[in-house]
Parts: sequence; C-alpha cells; structure tokens
Amino acid sequence: MPSGMKRRRFIELSLSAGTAVCGASMFGGLALFPNRGGAAPRSLISPGCRTSKVKIARIYMGKPQPHWPKPSLDLEAEVKTYEGYFETLKNDFRDVEFIVDELVTDPNRIEELQDRLDQADGILVVKLSIWTGDILAQILQRKKPVVLYSAPYTGHEWVGYGGLLKKPEGSKLECLLTSDTTQLAAGIRPFRAIHHMREAKILNVTERELAPEYLSSIKSKFGTTIEKVTRDKTLAAYEAVSDADAEAEAKRWTEGAEAIMEPSAQDIHNSCKLALALERMLDEEEATVITVDCYGTMYKKLPAYPCIGFSRLNDMGLGGICESDLQSAMTHILMQSLTGKPGFISDPTMDVSRNSAILAHCLGSTKMDGPDGEQAPYKLRSIMERQEGCVPQVRMRMGQKVTQAKIVGDGLLLYFTGDVIEVPETDRGCRTKITVQVDGDAEKLWQNWSHGLHRVTCYGDLTQDFRRFCKFKEIDLVNEA
Repeated sequence: MPSGMKRRRFIELSLSAGTAVCGASMFGGLALFPNRGGAAPRSLISPGCRTSKVKIARIYMGKPQPHWPKPSLDLEAEVKTYEGYFETLKNDFRDVEFIVDELVTDPNRIEELQDRLDQADGILVVKLSIWTGDILAQILQRKKPVVLYSAPYTGHEWVGYGGLLKKPEGSKLECLLTSDTTQLAAGIRPFRAIHHMREAKILNVTERELAPEYLSSIKSKFGTTIEKVTRDKTLAAYEAVSDADAEAEAKRWTEGAEAIMEPSAQDIHNSCKLALALERMLDEEEATVITVDCYGTMYKKLPAYPCIGFSRLNDMGLGGICESDLQSAMTHILMQSLTGKPGFISDPTMDVSRNSAILAHCLGSTKMDGPDGEQAPYKLRSIMERQEGCVPQVRMRMGQKVTQAKIVGDGLLLYFTGDVIEVPETDRGCRTKITVQVDGDAEKLWQNWSHGLHRVTCYGDLTQDFRRFCKFKEIDLVNEA
C-alpha cells in the first residue's frame, strides 16, 4: 500500500465487501481471535499445553499438639485456611490436577501414597508445624521434585534446610520460607514446565534431515517430540484453507493495524492463508509449536513467509518459531510454560554506551502478556532484509522487565534480564525492536556470548523460575551478563 493511503481505503479496495468475521470463540477458556479459519474446534489446557493437566501432589504436613506455632494448633483448621489461600489463587491452578491432597501427620503415610506420588509431576508441601523432619525425609525419598512452603512460626527445622539442599537427598528440593502465599503458585511453575515440555510436540517444516542425536537427547531429557514435516504436506494444508477464511483473517489483521506500509493485499492474503494452514497442521498432529526453515530449504518454496502465522500462533498460546531454530523452540516452550506468555525471538546487537542490548527481529508477537492480555499496537511491514512478504512490526511496552534466554542442547540454559528503555523506530535492523538496559554489565554480556545469535525474550524476570527448573532437571544455568 502507498504510504499515504488510509488503512480503511486499503481494506475496501483489497477485500471483498461481503466478507464477514465470525463471532468470537473461546480457546481453552481464553478469549482469542474471532476467525478460526475452519479448523476443527480444540482447546488448550493452558497456554502451551493441549494434552493433560499438570499432576501435583499437595501435602500438608504437621504434628498434633506441637510446641510451635502453639500447643493448641488445630491442623484441620490450618488446612482450611490454606484452602482459602488456594481458592484466591485458583486461576493459577486452573490447569492443575491435585492427584494427592492430604494432611499427613505420620511419615508412614507417605509410603502408602507411593503409587499416586509416582504419577505426580511434582510435590507441593505445606509445612504447618514443628517436628515434621521425618515426614519430609520420606517425601524426599520419592525422588520427585519437591517445593516446600514454610511460613513464619511453623517450626525451627528451617535452620537445617540450607544444609539439606547441599546434600544428595536435597537435590530435588526447593524451599519457600515466606508469609507471601502467592508464592504457592510460583512454587508449582517448574512442575508445569516439566509437564508441558514432556507433553510438547514440535513440527519442523524443512527438507533437512533432523539430527538424530539431538532428537534423542531432547526426548530423553525433556520428553519433547520433534517431527519433520514436508513441503507437500504444508502446501496441502494451505490449499485446504478457503479464500473466504483467508480474507476474513486478512481483514482482522488489516483492521487491527496502525498502518499498512509495504505489503500488498495479495501479500497479506497469502500470509494469512498460510497462517491458518499452520494452525490446521498443529491441530491435525496435536502439536503445540511449529517452525519453518524459511531462510533455508523452504526459502521461496511456500506461497508466503510464515511470519504472520507465527505471530498468530504465539498470540493464541501456541508457538511459531523462525528459521527451524529448534533450540529457540524449546526455549519458547519453557518460557511459555513458566509464564503463560510467548517468546520473542531476536537477533541482538549491542550498545555498551547505554549498557544495553537491542533485540531485533522482523516477526513480533502482539500478545506478549499472554492470550488473554492486552494487544500491543502493530504495523504491517515487509521483511526488512528481504524487502518482501508481510510481518507485524510490534511496539512493545516501555519500562517492561524482560528475560532473554536460550536452551543449548539438553544441559545448559543461558539468560540475562533487563528493562525496556526504548522501542526504536528506525529503518536499520529488523522491524520489531526493543532496547533493553541490561541488569549487569553489557560488556560482560557480549564477551560471554556463545552458541549463536538467536535468543528468546519473554516479559518478566524469570530468574527464580529458571533456577528451580534447572535444579530439578539438572541443567546448568548461566547469567551471561
């Protein structure tokens, strides 16, 4: 569209007047895009997972008539109080199934629960009183990830927890010593990530042969399945999308844009038709993430670039990943599992004069707060370095804390955090950009940089979530800054 053309006039000239956008739909309880593109109805249990709920064992442990917090402590009443806390946090547990939910006063009860504990992704322990060391010891023998919540006045055992964490029997233990009951929800986030990664399936549209040793190591470590998808299958999915559905999707994107710059109406139509095809492919394979070898074996071999499709999937709580980058796909799954928010893949460039990294990529996701979050403003642009195709140039939020990370292989997680201090508007670099002032030293960041260019950025500070997940999965965590 010429830069002076009004968006409304562009839509009127480009799309058939009779095209109507379907009514709003629900997706796993989350309000999403109005046009489903004719795909079969399906739902997500939570952003990033469509298969099953997270299985958690919730154990309240205490002893009758303890000295601490007081001899007259009513354990049943304490449990009811905590049930009230969990009720206020119910949205954080809507994808959770408590397969064990008991007050335990005798360590022998843990052995009786063995079969159900074996099925749990993790064990959340709420400490109610003193004298519970024998119960905790039995729980830790199950070799499951354990998060222990211990509020003030629940006993003196905390003095030994630091030492316990350093022993082999404490290798799967994390402790939350706090009166902040919202940490009960934070405590289960690594369990959710463990579950989601085990259930995840990634489709890779490429003609390259996938490295069997990498596929095997990822499957063994995380449970994640990665499958190659052919160009012919992708084209068949594209042809199965009706032009009417593609036009409706194009209308949604054009009406939502602040401006339409370089892309033609045909660029947008083809991009949206491919976007609906990518969703169809995920539905058919019951997968949650798709990546395309768009600058490699699929370059110029598909009817459009997949960028709009990737952004759309990310906004929906699924995943679209550039350039067949499987490590970024794994990182996206991890971040989405921990936060419910998508990742933004970027090619960073450094500005040490501002202690900053500029994170840039043509593809931007408009729902960086998650599927039910606010949509960020965007323009429809061409891919900068190719000067063709259609991508959303997204204006992310100033002042936002972000985490950038990358899972390398199956044993290393690189990351750094910072704050968005600028959303550059320049014709240099990729279309979507944020300048992030690094928490730490940008000089150290670039000097420590390794394992390629791409990183994945997510809203929020994920440091503690990463630390817990990496401990449970025996992964080295390195802050590059």
